[in-house]
Amino acid sequence: MAEYSDLSVLIVDPNPGMRGNLHNMLSQASITKIDYAVSSGTAIRQLTKKPFDIILCEYDLGNGSGEANGQDGQQLLEDLRHHKLITPWTIFIMLTSEGEYGKVIGAAELTPTDYVLKPFTVDALLQRLQRAVDRRASFLPIYQLVEMGNVRRAITEAKAAEEKTPRYAVDFARLRAELLFSIDELAEAETAYLWILMTRPVAWAHLGLARCRFGLQKHLEAQETLSLLLEQNPRYMAAYDLLARCHQALGQQEAAKKILEDAVAISPHMVRRLRHLGDVAFETGDVGVAEKAFKQVVAKAKYSEFRDPEDHVKLVKTLVKKGDAHQASGVIRDMERSLRSGPNVDVCRAIAAGLLQEMTGNLTAAATELTNAVNAVAGSRGLSTGLKVGLVHSCLAVKLDQQASDLMLNLMNDTDSGVSMDDAVQVFEKAGRHDLAQGMGEQIKIQVDELIAHASEQRSHGDLRAAVDTLSAGLRKAPGNMALLPAAASAILKQLDDLGWEAPLAEHCQFLLERMRRLDPAHPSLETLTAQYNHTQRKYGISAVA
Repeated sequence: MAEYSDLSVLIVDPNPGMRGNLHNMLSQASITKIDYAVSSGTAIRQLTKKPFDIILCEYDLGNGSGEANGQDGQQLLEDLRHHKLITPWTIFIMLTSEGEYGKVIGAAELTPTDYVLKPFTVDALLQRLQRAVDRRASFLPIYQLVEMGNVRRAITEAKAAEEKTPRYAVDFARLRAELLFSIDELAEAETAYLWILMTRPVAWAHLGLARCRFGLQKHLEAQETLSLLLEQNPRYMAAYDLLARCHQALGQQEAAKKILEDAVAISPHMVRRLRHLGDVAFETGDVGVAEKAFKQVVAKAKYSEFRDPEDHVKLVKTLVKKGDAHQASGVIRDMERSLRSGPNVDVCRAIAAGLLQEMTGNLTAAATELTNAVNAVAGSRGLSTGLKVGLVHSCLAVKLDQQASDLMLNLMNDTDSGVSMDDAVQVFEKAGRHDLAQGMGEQIKIQVDELIAHASEQRSHGDLRAAVDTLSAGLRKAPGNMALLPAAASAILKQLDDLGWEAPLAEHCQFLLERMRRLDPAHPSLETLTAQYNHTQRKYGISAVA
């Protein structure tokens, strides 16, 4: 195996004897570029400095006495994948003597390249390594295209490889479908998965098909696909997660909670699933399940390098709803003691403290804490939209109207928040604050008028594409705004008429006109814009579609 001498390996194992044994085994394959990590934390620090071709990770990263003093291999892999600290072509092999089925299947659902049960021989390990390295060599050129940002060429190369390499034909088809999904070509990805299923009805293809259908908002079809998948593969864990989201999209919160509870009973160690269960349980009013889930999330994330202080806020919120001030206070103290200080932690601590003060009737102290939270949001990074919207509600509860309005306005203007102008108004309406909703509406009208004026100025200077971009950006924040819709359609039609027909842009214009027709069939601009669209079609010889 001299050809493997250039491969780099990270051994993650707290046991020095096992590290030595693995080193000797790798040496027999002429692998000498070997580094060590004794815990998940040291592994993460190693991986932030440089990449490794292969990671051999012990599942049990505790101290050998059964006492948890760090993450296990499953939680480490979850963090590495989620935070993109390893590439898709990194070979990750889990080593375990773990007999508890829930833990083993938990590791398996995170798709390590392989996992090997101890004890194992040197020949068995090297055979697994050889198989993994050989497979990686076939896929590496495509992964490198993706890494360079050339995803469409990678898709083309994967399609060609399906025919050139029959041994991995289905794997290349899977990669092609996943790449199509990654660039939101959901209909094409759906077709790719259907083709795979005609030749080989594998579970992951059913899951991929369901993901495409969910993305295309075919929630009932996705739900049916997943239900059938779980009938045939009741331990295919990722299907439970997506099925729960299907139920949520259809407004079936109780069903979503039941699905997640079933999944946690089978595989109880996935932090993100536990967090999802806690969220859904809280929404349905099941404080007991929410409390249990969030306590597990906080406990399991304790030794992660990527602890999220929002988990403490969710647990405090649940305990406050339960009326347990003593436990809520303890969670806040744990947050202050165990999390490194920073803007995100400061925001979360202040929100949690504000919730507790409000519960105990100290509204003045609650207002002070929540004001501190709002002020600290400006310096934070990566806090969820849900946390910020929750902060808006908390501010409203203690009469911090201006802070609530300012925070919601900032959310609305943050392109990454996913909060539309309509969402912003609805937050205040649902809180029974019609006055603030009206004020937000006036702010929105000012912003829309400014957008339309700016786009008009761009059109007057001949920058038609910029005008379309400006109005399209506005529509992403206010998709049903009846001032932006005709302005955007008019700008697109001007571009098409002056600069030439572009099918995707024309389709988008048609979509906007149809949206106007649904929202206001009698809108005075609709007939004129439709006639203009038909005229531009005829101008370029495009056949009109009724």
